[in-house]
Amino acid sequence: METVNGKGQILDGHIFIYPADEERVDIHDLQSFMRRNIQYAQEYKHNMQMYLGNHDILKQQRRMYGPDNRLVANLPHYIVDTYNGFFTGIPPKISLDDEANNKALQQWNDTNSLQDKLSEISKQTDIYGRSFAFVYQDEASNTCVAYASPVEAFMIYDDTVARKPFAFVRYWRNTESGLWCGTIYYADGIENFAGTSVEDTETPNPYSMVPAVEFYGNEERQGVFDNVKTLIDALDKVLSQKANQVEYFDNAYLKILGLDLDEDGDGLPDANLIGNQMIYSPNVDASNADVGFISKPDGDNMQEHIIDRLVSMIYQVSMVANLNDEAFAGNSSGVALQYKLLPMRNMAANKERKFRQALRKLYRVIFSAGKVTKSKEAWQDLVFDFKRNLPINMADEADTLQKLSGIVSKETAFRNSSLIDDPKKEIERMKKEKQEAMEEALKYAPSATDQMKNAGDTNDDEE
Repeated sequence: METVNGKGQILDGHIFIYPADEERVDIHDLQSFMRRNIQYAQEYKHNMQMYLGNHDILKQQRRMYGPDNRLVANLPHYIVDTYNGFFTGIPPKISLDDEANNKALQQWNDTNSLQDKLSEISKQTDIYGRSFAFVYQDEASNTCVAYASPVEAFMIYDDTVARKPFAFVRYWRNTESGLWCGTIYYADGIENFAGTSVEDTETPNPYSMVPAVEFYGNEERQGVFDNVKTLIDALDKVLSQKANQVEYFDNAYLKILGLDLDEDGDGLPDANLIGNQMIYSPNVDASNADVGFISKPDGDNMQEHIIDRLVSMIYQVSMVANLNDEAFAGNSSGVALQYKLLPMRNMAANKERKFRQALRKLYRVIFSAGKVTKSKEAWQDLVFDFKRNLPINMADEADTLQKLSGIVSKETAFRNSSLIDDPKKEIERMKKEKQEAMEEALKYAPSATDQMKNAGDTNDDEE
């Protein structure tokens, strides 16, 4: 635990704490929190630069002599995109049991592109270790949701055991005045500030709670490649040195020692070799002449070994599977593949539990405005269904659904199938198709009335 100037504290994982008995954050305490978050933002930005491929090796001072290759193995990009695709590649299903509330929920999710925003929140969590989603009302009083990175926002929790949100802060630097400006979201109001002054006017908060939620994959707020950054830097260095060595052999120097190539007496060899990477040292006595290329010891085997070791350790420590590895080639059984993906599945399972909790808090804020569902307490009845994005065998899944028929409910069976996006809608479609089939069968049955048959014939003629 770290104490900042004023009443605030900072826990491990860059978690800001403030006394719960205070009504507002003192402006000087807020400035202290902002300064610390700006310091932490350097680490967040460094992670983003690694994800984008701007690694530290590109910023090092250039060598004065010899080849100077700067190769970047952008494994952070591969690790983040692979893990995020594994976790949210199949969008999670969020539903309610009540039909009317569920219809309103799905419509709101589609209108606000929640699945896309949730995927971006998940990616930010993998890069930075945390991300934020906040709720607001637009000009038409519609409830909307947006996301923010920890580079530009932070959450302040109270000092109780429950660690409830005390305030959410978004900030930016004003380009004209040079002051840090921002907005503080409290449970009972929203304030704007600029520098060390807070505006007198306060905007009411329609949600009666802090309208923001922090998303993270683990309590330590670590990104998915935080533990392997030194290994990635070492891999960049080894690859660059190997490229330098290859270029060195391409530019090898020719040595001509103890051999006089000057016949016209001008002190230069008659052959046009000067300037072509040659070392020339003539000697009248050519009995000990030495002509050849200067070379240094070949460390290719050692370099290949350390490259393989670094790549293996990066995937092993980050717990993200290397899908290009030979272990995933061939006709491995489903159980064998599950074991190979077990570390990544375990990490995703822990992240899913954190995301379920955060999503339930987020929908509690959303429903509190009374614009989405009829019941403000519907957030307690939400059903979340996360599926891992893995290759599927449609024939096996169809066979599994058939075997589950009569053992579990259709909704339960459909919920565990990747072939069906919305179990409730699928059940409604099945009922509708069954009803239409029954009506069609009754229309042409021998026991059908003449009126039904004539109606059917008329429709056929019209068609």
